Amino acid sequence: MAGLAAVSTRLECKSLGDLFQRLSGVEAAATMAAIELLTVRGDKAAALDALRLKHFKACSDAFALALAHHFDGEQKNEQAAPAAG
Repeated sequence: MAGLAAVSTRLECKSLGDLFQRLSGVEAAATMAAIELLTVRGDKAAALDALRLKHFKACSDAFALALAHHFDGEQKNEQAAPAAG
């Protein structure tokens, strides 16, 4: 959630829906911010350097999948739930 908050703050999003729309909408600034702030494995600087327009659809799909569990009716992360409680 800290990463999502950082992306939201950088992009000046007003809601989670706004953040979702900007990430899944193939917006260049949103995609680059998300790669920088949400990458947990690998070299984010190298990923940003290698980023090309042809990659934006795959990024959009990945962001949509990653954010989908935050909306009602989506599958929950049962393994993380006990740790958070």
